[in-house]
Amino acid sequence: MIQQRQNFDWMLRDLYNSAPGIEMIVVLSADGLRIARYGGDPDAADRVAAACAGMQSLVTAVADEIPATDGEMKLVLVELNGGYFYLMAAGANAYLAVLSDMVCEPGLMSHYMRDLVVRIGAHLTSPPRRNGQSV
Repeated sequence: MIQQRQNFDWMLRDLYNSAPGIEMIVVLSADGLRIARYGGDPDAADRVAAACAGMQSLVTAVADEIPATDGEMKLVLVELNGGYFYLMAAGANAYLAVLSDMVCEPGLMSHYMRDLVVRIGAHLTSPPRRNGQSV
């Protein structure tokens, strides 16, 4: 896992430098564990990862009520006073979260995020866990 985190540095830095206004980028597993981060402090990234797991679960539950969908989350966008929160499916059991200020237009940010996921989606995966261990 350590090697994987080191490999994420340049990938996340590329997104950070491409899109203006990013405060923090977090790659997380479906169960809310931080895999990697860029920007922000580690404790904040851990809190964001945990919150994202809850958000992903909520979105999946709501999607089940829309008959025309397959129930899989693609992108969540939350506009806040002064910023945005983005959460995107990024691979098997993995998600990409971005916190930004109001500078970057949401459509552009989601485009940058999707490009990153397409380029490195195979690396943005997290194996299922049982009792805290990868299976």
